Amino acid sequence: MVDQGAAKTQGRKNLVAILCVFGVMAMVGAAFAAVPLYRLFCQVTGFGGTVMLAEKAPDTVLDQTVMIHFDTNVRNLPMTFEAEQVSQRVRIGETGMAYFKVKNTSNETLHATAAYNVVPLKAGPYFQKLQCFCFEGQEIAPGAEMIFPIQYFVAPELATDREGRGVKEITLSYTFYPTKGFDPEVSAQ
Repeated sequence: MVDQGAAKTQGRKNLVAILCVFGVMAMVGAAFAAVPLYRLFCQVTGFGGTVMLAEKAPDTVLDQTVMIHFDTNVRNLPMTFEAEQVSQRVRIGETGMAYFKVKNTSNETLHATAAYNVVPLKAGPYFQKLQCFCFEGQEIAPGAEMIFPIQYFVAPELATDREGRGVKEITLSYTFYPTKGFDPEVSAQ
């Protein structure tokens, strides 16, 4: 005859083991999902100085201005990267346009992507891009020099929201970094 107490204990041990396996699997899945989910959260909310993507420019342009500074950096790539203008003064709500020059100084094709953020961090939700080279990977031929545009605006809410009031200067910072496994056809979709 089977001891019912031993069977119950074994059943509980099996249940605990199954729950532990599912717990570990959930944690591993959460670890892999954390980076893309955090990036999506930042892009949607502007958290951490992440610039937001806009579909259209605002209808309202204010008389107040803000100075936009452009900062460029390169991480582990043989290239030069600089803004054609180091700063621009734009009216809040007005669409601005800036250009960045990139030169591949190597004898190999570079595959790169530009990451971006703004400072002060509280300006992130208000600085919005309509067009940017940073939305897709870039393929830069050996010795090639390219000009990349960015079309942006500072949302009128910057002047009225409690969190944004007082911001007079915003620094938009880009860092180009190598992209492994870059596929230009996938990037163009």
